[in-house]
Formats: sequence, structure tokens, C-alpha cells
Amino acid sequence: MEINVTTPALLFPAISLLLLAFTNRFLSLAALIRDLHAKYQENPKSMLLGQIDNLRYRVKLIQYMQAFGVLSLLFCVLCMFVLFAGWELVGRLIFGFSLILMMVSLALSVREIQVSVGALDLHLKDLENAPPVKHG
Repeated sequence: MEINVTTPALLFPAISLLLLAFTNRFLSLAALIRDLHAKYQENPKSMLLGQIDNLRYRVKLIQYMQAFGVLSLLFCVLCMFVLFAGWELVGRLIFGFSLILMMVSLALSVREIQVSVGALDLHLKDLENAPPVKHG
């Protein structure tokens, strides 16, 4: 495989979009955490504590997702510099490492989605166990 300075640049749009998506997830969780905190202050319930623990774990996952995504971008830039300097073998190794970092970031994203679905499942189970509401 031939590699040149433009090869790592191909990842820039993908990494940028991933980081944007991760940041949006983080901001949504931050708003939800603030809302749950206010609700818990008003009425402490065990279900809220479970949700808060779940959100804490998800925020940590997003932190790692973002960190590995940024490191992937950083190593892509380093790869471009190394290739520009003419060190193709080192550039290949750095580019491979940046791909591994991106894969880790994506794997963490899959895990965060699984945890998110688990949290939604808790809500659905709570609805199933709730007594029916009488209208009228």
C-alpha cells in the first residue's frame, strides 16, 4: 500500500463528525443530569439514583470516546508531519496507530449506546409495572 501526506487527511472529516456527535451526546447527558439532580433534590427516589449511576458511567464512556477520537486526530496530524519529512515506515506505523485509536473510540461509542438502551429499558419496565391510569 502506498501512503502519502494526503492519506491520513482522509480521516479528518470522519473524526470531526464523530467528535461532533460525541459532544452532542455529552451535552444531552449534561442537561439530563442537571434535570435529574433537581428532581432528586425535590423527591429522592431509588430509581433516580439508578439513573444517576447509569448517567455517570455514560459520561465517563463519552469522555473516553472523545479522548480516543482526539488522540486519533492528533496522530493523523503527526503522521502527516512524519510523511512530509520523508519517513514513510514511521508514518505507516503512526497512521496504523491512529486507526486503532479511532476503532477504540468507536467501540466505546457502541458500549455507550448499549448502556443508553439499557437505561431506556428501565423506563419501559417502570411503565409496565405502573398501575393503569383511570380517565374520567
